[in-house]
Amino acid sequence: MILIIFNEIKKTVPLFQSKKMPFDLSSSKAGSKVSCTLSLLLASFLFTVCLGLVVEADHSSTNIGAIIDVDSRIGKEQKTAMIMAVQNFNNNSRNHRLKIYFRKTSEDPVQTVSTAEELIGRKRVQVIVGTRTWEEAALAADVGKKAQVPVLSLAAASSTLPTTQNRWPFLVQMATDSQEQINCIADIVNSYHWRKIIVIHEDNNYFPNSGSYTMLSKALEKVSASIEYDLILPTFHSLSDPKTYIRQEVRKLRKKQSRVFIVHQSSLPLATHLLREAKDLGLMDRDSVWILADSISDLLDSVDPSFISSAQGAIGIKSNYSDSNRHFLDLKDQFRKNFSRSYPNEDNSDPGIHALKAYDSITAIAEAVEKLSRNTTSSPKLLLNEIQSSNFIGLSGEIRFYGGKLERKSTFKIVNIVNTTYKELGICSSEFGFSERHMEEKGIRVTGIDSMNEFVSSVKWPGELDRVPKGWAMPNASDPMRIGVPKDHPPFTFWNETSNDNEFDGFCVKLFEEVVKVLNKSYTLHYSFVPFNGTHNELVGNVSNEIFDAAVGDFTILANRSRFVEFTQPFMESDLQMLVPVKSEHQMALMFVKPFTRNMWMVTIAILFYTMFVVWFIEHQKNPVFKGSRKDQLGTAMWFTFSSLFFVHREKVNSNYTKLVVVVWLFVVLVLSSSYKASLTSMLTVSRLEPSVTSLEWIKSKNLSVGCDDDSFVEDYLRDVLDLKKIKTISGHDNFLGEFRSKNISAAFLDLPHQRVFLKDHCKDYTVTGPTYSFGGLGFVFQKGSPIARDVSEAILTLMENGMVKNLTNKYLGSSDGCPNSETESLSLKSFWGLFLVSAAISTICFLIFTLRLLKKKPKDSQVHSYDLAQRGGSSS
Repeated sequence: MILIIFNEIKKTVPLFQSKKMPFDLSSSKAGSKVSCTLSLLLASFLFTVCLGLVVEADHSSTNIGAIIDVDSRIGKEQKTAMIMAVQNFNNNSRNHRLKIYFRKTSEDPVQTVSTAEELIGRKRVQVIVGTRTWEEAALAADVGKKAQVPVLSLAAASSTLPTTQNRWPFLVQMATDSQEQINCIADIVNSYHWRKIIVIHEDNNYFPNSGSYTMLSKALEKVSASIEYDLILPTFHSLSDPKTYIRQEVRKLRKKQSRVFIVHQSSLPLATHLLREAKDLGLMDRDSVWILADSISDLLDSVDPSFISSAQGAIGIKSNYSDSNRHFLDLKDQFRKNFSRSYPNEDNSDPGIHALKAYDSITAIAEAVEKLSRNTTSSPKLLLNEIQSSNFIGLSGEIRFYGGKLERKSTFKIVNIVNTTYKELGICSSEFGFSERHMEEKGIRVTGIDSMNEFVSSVKWPGELDRVPKGWAMPNASDPMRIGVPKDHPPFTFWNETSNDNEFDGFCVKLFEEVVKVLNKSYTLHYSFVPFNGTHNELVGNVSNEIFDAAVGDFTILANRSRFVEFTQPFMESDLQMLVPVKSEHQMALMFVKPFTRNMWMVTIAILFYTMFVVWFIEHQKNPVFKGSRKDQLGTAMWFTFSSLFFVHREKVNSNYTKLVVVVWLFVVLVLSSSYKASLTSMLTVSRLEPSVTSLEWIKSKNLSVGCDDDSFVEDYLRDVLDLKKIKTISGHDNFLGEFRSKNISAAFLDLPHQRVFLKDHCKDYTVTGPTYSFGGLGFVFQKGSPIARDVSEAILTLMENGMVKNLTNKYLGSSDGCPNSETESLSLKSFWGLFLVSAAISTICFLIFTLRLLKKKPKDSQVHSYDLAQRGGSSS
């Protein structure tokens, strides 16, 4: 083993070659034999020492294997940075050396296995670093697990499974997982309320089935967005004619509604062709959005100008790192020199994030090796542990591992491609959201925001749009929005054949036209109405199937419909109620008792008799009118009290207490009689309507038939929810009238707008009764995720606030005041209890005072009476 190492050393640093000995071994002078002997001994000693040094030096070296794409810009930066890191370590280390072997990645990820095995078997590498994709990292980690060789992956993990470390114990992830970037993309989508997304990625045999696609889909679902289409492109090197193939695939995108494109995974050559074809086909025009992931955005500093020209207005997610610290600036100068020397054809020689991560990976290995060199024992497991215990501030950020991957959360720069370069808009992180500055600036914590709306004024969108793009295929004059309209559903929508243009008319049509007027203040909405003869459910289905772009009519917002289409803000309530015929009660036998409630009558009678008793009690003592037999006294008291109701009493009262009681009572009588007359007059002049059907339970118990609209959800609701059996569907409001008169139905279930239409002409013969069943209201229908639905909702709110919706409602559906058929309510005790209380209190007080005075007077009268009797007795004697 020592000889092998020695031979290797001689090849790189040849010993004793082209060197002259400091002494001559072939001298013939006297004493040359002794000198020769001494020289041989000295040479032998020096050889032994050198050999020992060589063996010692070999034992203190570490071989590193690097698997990178050396022909790509990323690979060139990584190679330059790794060589620099190795040289810097070797120049500063006295006891150890690093040696690095580079191998090129293959287009077939499986080749990574043989490459890793070759580096471990032939080159005896103790650690492997690099890999272009996560799949390559996983394959290399399988080899490292068997050989117990640590593998440092520079590729971002496509999943965050907790079993990753158990499956690949020797894998160390130098790149953060994709979840951080995916969350940032989802936050951008949510900031501008884009709901349909098209994802574009390069097929590298792992993305469709990896956790990365699933993470992106779930992240979008959390912000109420979804992936409308997933465009998978083959690897660029596998295409014989990339221009033609990519153009054909991009044409497919024009048939989709979404105009929000996320280039999630792609090589730079493929992305260059993709954006060029998209621009030529008009997909980089107004209302389009392009979001480029870091696999492209991290290379914006070195891309060709043609790429920048094709990507004008695109949003980029770029890895964030500090480019102002001293360490970076020193490396930057050194990197530029080495990179320019190695790759003179590259225009940009500045280091990017890939170079910084590569440099940090070698630094982590170097520090681990340096620690192990101080120990007497060493093993692959110890090397792995030392690498995973790294804790330093690297060029790409803090390097500290937990569970085999970087512990820190990534931050990203949000950039906007403008003119010949790009401009930074702000910072994005899952920890603090969006910010215009770094997380910490001069020690001050920066508070982030949840939305990118703060940056909207700084963004230059594709097509130089001066507003936020809709992210949707907006209609134009040549391709207007096709809106389905129920042809015969008056007064909401109907075909106006009397007009000159044979156009649509109705409440919903006119409301939508007013909505368009509001939208025209922001942008022009081109549309055309298309007659539809099917049911409402069929029309909603046609919108969901993209046969129509939208539908205008009286569509009730339901949960099962909302799963397939987008509804606008409801412009009218759609509560469901029961409509029944009424029975008239103009001539009721006991109508005269209706003005007062039962309690009111009872209290009034009680106060009347109480007042009568008080008047009799006070007056019958001295007033001869109220004297006589008990029968006469009762008759006089009742006659006086009842005649006072009509102010015709003629009996004279003597006591002042009685007069006070009577005055208060007459005031009560005046108020009650006036109220009674007014209430009775109202009841006699206003028709009273009472429903012929009292409740839903009564219908069920009698098994009566009910009717509903034949083009609505009501039939299913009556059957499935209200559990009604005999249901008859009826077409048209006028036909309901015939069904009622022919006794085919006992009640009809109509939602609030249709009730209003029916009762506008028949309110005196029909009324609403029973409970109210609430639904989502009436709204317009759009395709799922359509941004126009949001704009229309805002316009509807504007029209509701300015009174336009109310005006159209009154014009087409009738006034909300209805017909004068409301019955007058009976007068209750709560309106008169104060009056009764005063009357009762006055009567009681007078009664008590009179009684007390009467009790005091009786003893005196008794004494006078006794004295008179005594006087009479004395006189007679």
